[in-house]
Parts: sequence; C-alpha cells; structure tokens
Amino acid sequence: MNLPTYEAFDAYGGSEISSLDMGQLLLNAYEIGDMINQSAEVAEYAYWKQVVDRDAQVHQLVKQFDKAKELFTECERFGRFHPDYNSAKDKVVAIEQQLGEIECVSKFKAAEQAVDDMLHDIAKEIAYSVSETIKVPSNDPLPKGGGCGSGGSCSCGSGGCG
Repeated sequence: MNLPTYEAFDAYGGSEISSLDMGQLLLNAYEIGDMINQSAEVAEYAYWKQVVDRDAQVHQLVKQFDKAKELFTECERFGRFHPDYNSAKDKVVAIEQQLGEIECVSKFKAAEQAVDDMLHDIAKEIAYSVSETIKVPSNDPLPKGGGCGSGGSCSCGSGGCG
C-alpha cells in the first residue's frame, strides 16, 4: 500500500522552526483511512462478517458458547479444584473447536487477521517514519521483532526498561 507522503520537519535543523500543517496532516490521515476502507482485505472481512452474522448454526453455537463460558467463569472463581472445572473447560474448548470448523467462521477469522496485519503494517510504517525506536503494539501473542527484554534494540534483556 502506497501511503501518501508527508514532508517531515527536521527537529534538529538549527535556528529555523518548522511548523506542521495540521490541515494537510488530517487530509492525509483521511486519505489513508479511505485507502484502508477500499482495500481488498476490508472488503473480504466485511463479506465474511455478513455471512457469519446470517448463519443460524453459528448463532446457535455462539449461544451455547456463551452459556458454557459463563459456567466455566463460575467454576474458575474457585480454581481448578472446583468439581466441574475440567468438564466446564472442556465444554468451552469443544464448542470453540466446533465454531472453528465452520467454513464461514474460519474464513472470517482469516480475513480479520489479514485486516489486523494490514493495520499493523501501516502503523509501523507511520511510526518508523518518525523514529525507528517507536514501539508499535500488535495483537500477536508471540511478537517477532526485538525490543526491550527480547535482546532487541535496547539490548538490556531485562524486560523492564522504560
């Protein structure tokens, strides 16, 4: 995706003080938003969301899942020593697996991940155009990049910088 360019100002440029044209910045932001909304990834996501929303089997399983999750949450309050803890947990996992086996749900999840990846890539491009040290949050539970605590750019390895 080719993002609109914005002439960055040099904060270390000496005595000249540059000002940001906030109007142009907002126009560029709206342009990026429009590009995202018109992307194939968002179209795919919207399509599969509609299909999932209209599927009666999905609605039935979601209701079952909500009930099973409520029971598990109740058991979880007392920990794994609750007599129904394991069966409640197994029921949640089984219903979640049934949902994942429905084609429209799996395609919706894949489309959702594609949109998330696209948004993360855009956020990285914007952040790194300002500075390579800006941290960009991600939904990935196993981040691939470096950073504090992972032997990344700060190389501290402690996980507690900042």
